Amino acid sequence: MSAPEPSTEARGPIGSYALKHEYTFLVADSLGDVRGGADGLFRDDTRVLSLFRLTVGDAPPALLGSGVSSDNVFFRANVTNRPLPQLGDHAAPEGVIHIERARLLWKARLYERLTLTNYGERAVPASLSFAFAADFADIFEVRGHARARRGRMLQPDIGRAHVRFRYEGLDDVERASAIAFSRVPNVIDERHAEFDLILQRHARQVLYLEIGAELAEPGQSRYREAGARARIAMRCKRRRGATLRTSGRLFNLWIDKSRADLALLETEMPTGPYPFAGIPWFSTPFGRDAIVTALQTLWLDPGLARGVLSFLARNQAKEASKFDDSAPGKILHEMRNGEMAALREVPFARYYGGVDTTPLFVMLAGAYARRTADRAFIDELWPHLCAAMDWIEGPGDSNGDGFLDYARGADTGLANQGWKDSVDSIFHADGRLAQGPIALVEVQGYVYAARRAMAELASHRGDEALARKWRESADQLRAAVEARFWMPEAGFYAIALDGAGELCRVRASNAGHLLYTGLPSAERARQVSAHLLSSALDNGWGVRTLCDRAARFNPMSYHNGSVWPHDTGICAAGIAGYGDRGGVRHVIDELFAAAHHFGMRLPELFCGFARAAGEPPVGYPVACLPQAWSSGAIFMMLQAGLGLSIDAWRGEICIERPELPSEVDRLLVHDLVVAGQPVDLLFQRVGERVTASLARSIPDSVRVTVRV
Repeated sequence: MSAPEPSTEARGPIGSYALKHEYTFLVADSLGDVRGGADGLFRDDTRVLSLFRLTVGDAPPALLGSGVSSDNVFFRANVTNRPLPQLGDHAAPEGVIHIERARLLWKARLYERLTLTNYGERAVPASLSFAFAADFADIFEVRGHARARRGRMLQPDIGRAHVRFRYEGLDDVERASAIAFSRVPNVIDERHAEFDLILQRHARQVLYLEIGAELAEPGQSRYREAGARARIAMRCKRRRGATLRTSGRLFNLWIDKSRADLALLETEMPTGPYPFAGIPWFSTPFGRDAIVTALQTLWLDPGLARGVLSFLARNQAKEASKFDDSAPGKILHEMRNGEMAALREVPFARYYGGVDTTPLFVMLAGAYARRTADRAFIDELWPHLCAAMDWIEGPGDSNGDGFLDYARGADTGLANQGWKDSVDSIFHADGRLAQGPIALVEVQGYVYAARRAMAELASHRGDEALARKWRESADQLRAAVEARFWMPEAGFYAIALDGAGELCRVRASNAGHLLYTGLPSAERARQVSAHLLSSALDNGWGVRTLCDRAARFNPMSYHNGSVWPHDTGICAAGIAGYGDRGGVRHVIDELFAAAHHFGMRLPELFCGFARAAGEPPVGYPVACLPQAWSSGAIFMMLQAGLGLSIDAWRGEICIERPELPSEVDRLLVHDLVVAGQPVDLLFQRVGERVTASLARSIPDSVRVTVRV
């Protein structure tokens, strides 16, 4: 039997199943097969398993059902045989052998167990074949980057029950992938392994295998131990921080799945927990994504924000490099561990080409301090915050017009360096692409919020003169943004200012981020909110990234008309910040409906086609699933809808005109820790109003204020 070739066909996120632990992740199909394309087992940004297909009696098994456990630890596929070759006088019919294929990842190793059960009335043959390959492709090769040269494949080591592939990269690093079985195959070579089994009537047999850098001896005890450790570790992640429980069964499923996905993507670094951005393309530290995810969940779990701030401070740029788009004080955009990054074929080993990450870092520090009153940690961060502001106030404003801007340092870097970083995402009303240096409207809002945060932190550190300086500079920036970016004829803010000082007069969701920072006046915020919730931007499933009348609008594009759940969530929080709780409820209801169609797991993005009665949202073919800030969006929106804010400096929880999603009549927030004390809050719908009350008594050191 010859092994099949890997498929080059791309498959979207729906129908893919992902597992992750630390820097290792797996993407496979519903059968549990890795079949090429974007599938594979990846370790440190290298695909160490590019093909892994199971056949039973020379045919793929028939799928009964598959899925990932609710805690995201185990994948299970239940499959059965197709008609099997004759044994003696009888041929086994279809559907007499049940195979449960169960697997997990733990400590850079894949553990798999196959349990075969014969439900027939006679003994049947169960000829299993595993086809496998390891191409050691860099993650950027898998994404489509062509390389002039590659390293060399070394001779595989083939044993009685294992195959170990090896690759020597151009970076002189040897990478290995070993496949080991718990029993000796009848045939094994560098392309496949075959097992000729006979299953007696109503009998069961079990086969274990492991895939890792080093050889192992798979078996029941190793599989069980890895599974137990993985479940305990995941349970610890999911139990950190406050919990939410509502009266809506399906809404609880959305909350639970989002929480589980955040736990899946969270990686324990030496500096603390850090959410990797998404699977498959962004399962690595990203600055912007992690900061936004930390902001989304800060009210529930400030420990994640602390881990993000610590990691980014440790990796803050100390020198200037055009290739890395770095400068002293800038905050990391992306970090990669693969061969191409090590060889600088791509600039992403440590890449700083994100114009918004640095002010967002300062914003998060201010929000974390307000949430926790962790003065000692802020004192540790203070030199990093000052260095970040030095870059923002100095080199970050390349043309001296008072606005933070960007222009990539080298052609290998990102052309656009806001969160919409597609090459065509920033343009003029007539469709012309904007030329740098480009000042994005929402980035000015982040800088405004960063200055406000520095003022508050300086005040708590006892430096009132510095606090006054930052407040005044924030007010100056607010006036400048209002004067320069507002489009009176549109009642909206322009998306950007280009290098020639010309406004990019395009309506986009970026203005919703500006609302989130609190920069606009109340009247202008009201106009922007109305636009964001209109059919031009709201497609019925969420807020589009771009107005449907814009020159480059395309609902199937990455950034020019699609719906990103995190973007929608930030817009909703911005709308709520100016008092419109009904607008937040409307947006939550839309994303909840979308989540229902996506199996309660919102993808990175989906297409921006207008909602039609009886039809689901249209998926984006290569979106990441899960994605951290998509998973976190529900928590930011719930906080915004509840009108809940926490000031740990004062030991105060403030709730103002709370609103619940339409599907929910009761919401309990359990173990919300403020000033070291756990607080339980109960929100209930009573007629047309939502009430808020304490679900248990609290000490005098914490004060809850409710304004309905």
